[in-house]
Amino acid sequence: MRSVYSRILLCTFGILLFAVGSLILIVRADTFPKFQDLKNVIDQQFLQAMDAYNSGGATSLSHYIDAMQSAYPSTQRYLLDGRGHDLVSGENRLGLWNKGRSLWGRFGLGPMVLTRSSPNGKYLFIFIPATLSFFEPLLLLYLPVLAIVALLLWVLTLHFVSPLKQLLTTVQRFGAGDLGVRLESNRWDVIGDLARAFDDMAARIQTLLTAEHRLLQDISHELRSPLARLSFAAELARTSSDREMAAARLNKEIHRLANLVEGLLQVTQAEGDLSSHKLEPVILDAILSEVVDDCTLEANARGCQLRLCGSTKVLLRGDQELLRRAVENIVRNAIRHAPSDSHIELRIDSTEAKALLSIRDFGPGVPPEALANIFKPFYRVDEARDSSKGGIGLGLAIAQRAIRIHHGTIWAENASPGLRVFIDLPLETSVAASNN
Repeated sequence: MRSVYSRILLCTFGILLFAVGSLILIVRADTFPKFQDLKNVIDQQFLQAMDAYNSGGATSLSHYIDAMQSAYPSTQRYLLDGRGHDLVSGENRLGLWNKGRSLWGRFGLGPMVLTRSSPNGKYLFIFIPATLSFFEPLLLLYLPVLAIVALLLWVLTLHFVSPLKQLLTTVQRFGAGDLGVRLESNRWDVIGDLARAFDDMAARIQTLLTAEHRLLQDISHELRSPLARLSFAAELARTSSDREMAAARLNKEIHRLANLVEGLLQVTQAEGDLSSHKLEPVILDAILSEVVDDCTLEANARGCQLRLCGSTKVLLRGDQELLRRAVENIVRNAIRHAPSDSHIELRIDSTEAKALLSIRDFGPGVPPEALANIFKPFYRVDEARDSSKGGIGLGLAIAQRAIRIHHGTIWAENASPGLRVFIDLPLETSVAASNN
């Protein structure tokens, strides 16, 4: 970060130097004709001063200098002998002469003293123009501007570097395990977009890690009971005189454990992005018909019937097996809780933009406070009841993940009596049966 800050400051300083250099060159080029005229004026006054002195001595020279001073009151001029003494006042002005410089030395600081000397070195001439220094007015004019520009560039540098430093600190905190840290930027530039992208990424990672941690805790809890029963069944098979009953108990616990592992595998497969799955055109009503055929025997065994309502054919692009598994899990969950001599209603409706599936049973329903939790892994409204009916609490969780990666939503409502589960899926194409 210090490197970025230094680079920006160096670039800013380079821009300022370039601006100052360009200004000097522009002013130099603009004032060249004026200084050429000034050179001619100085040479002419030097000759006139020498002529006045040679013709009338110090008195004539004094009259000439007074006349020039009256005509140009802001300028000064002195004619000296070869040793630097003023030929009018006799004052030693050698120190002032030594301060003299050429016209192209005008960009130095301090008074501007221009000098001339006769070819034989007998006379020296000092001319001080109205402007003591041609560079000092520029400094007085442009130095505050440059200072303001430098200050603004420094503030602009901080404007870009400070959020990057904040981003670095936040990323380091996130990498150190503080998963709840966020940038929450109010900027609407690229840095703000970067901050919001990080917040979205961090929220997603936090959700996944939290869900993974919770899932691992739930798995360890859920595996404890079947493993204990499996150990008991194995001990029973070893010591019991009724080997057939012990073997049946052992097979039952193995089957339960296998179901649990299969459910966990389905949860894993239902995670991720839709692009990682096999995508193909899927007809939703065909999936519902297939699920009804597969679950009819189970429903009949519990004394209930499956009814498929609606004749609209809906086409979308997705993972057919994932969607079939989601619908099947919801239907089997409804069968487990449907009373005998009842039916389970499967309905599909569609618009041009989405399809709405609903699956309803006529069982006891779910307490209102549990509706938001039934899609969590291993959640059971009634632990004893669900365990006795063969549920492990993963069916609806698998369905929710499968629908979510298809960019859909799933929710449940009490139907009084029973529970109705809704699935809302966005469509790629929706056509009526007459068009298929």
